[in-house]
Amino acid sequence: MNTTPKVVAALQEAGKTYLSADNEVIALYPTSVEINERELMLIVGPSGSGKTTLLSLLGCVIYPSSGEVKVNNIAVSTLNQKQLAKLRLQNIGFVFQSMNLLAPLTACQNVMIPLQLLGMSEKEAKKRALQALEKVGMLDRQKFKPKQMSGGQQQRVAIARALVTEAPLILCDEPTAALDAKSLVVVMEELRKLANEGKAVAVVTHDPRLKPYADRLVMVENGKIQSIETLIHSENN
Repeated sequence: MNTTPKVVAALQEAGKTYLSADNEVIALYPTSVEINERELMLIVGPSGSGKTTLLSLLGCVIYPSSGEVKVNNIAVSTLNQKQLAKLRLQNIGFVFQSMNLLAPLTACQNVMIPLQLLGMSEKEAKKRALQALEKVGMLDRQKFKPKQMSGGQQQRVAIARALVTEAPLILCDEPTAALDAKSLVVVMEELRKLANEGKAVAVVTHDPRLKPYADRLVMVENGKIQSIETLIHSENN
């Protein structure tokens, strides 16, 4: 039986360069890295190191200036903007530091948004949203609006929104930066559980407290991956 983990997303000598006035600014030098199913990968490094660019390339938010990005073996550079948006919606869930929940909507309504964008009926979208909220232990807060929830609770709703489309790739940008220690543990345990269930989870962070939850740690500095460390934690397996 083939036990090789499936590659969910990969950078293949992918780099990103921006033009500033008459100068080229290299945000990320040509880089190769893969993220697999059942894996939680931390991307760490100082501000301006290129880690957010790396996450943005994995998330198909930007096109690479060189090389290739593949998600579910689909080459991003072959897609137009409409196709790229569809790829993101179907294959990638995003979790942000600021949560990005819509204040006038309830937790359930916020989680329903990606499904409605995919054209799902309101009835089916609500059913799936409630299932996602139950997965992260927030079913009892389904009718709460963001201002009625703690930071940790809001972040768990944001995780539910990210996973409701059954996206194989979950990308998180500083998801614990605004959380207290107790909420951090709850959120990271949820992300760890998603990886154990088969998702590929990548987390950009400055926080060393997240290391025990990870399978790999990718250090980015000066626009380059400086090291990739494999972490072994028996409690995660």
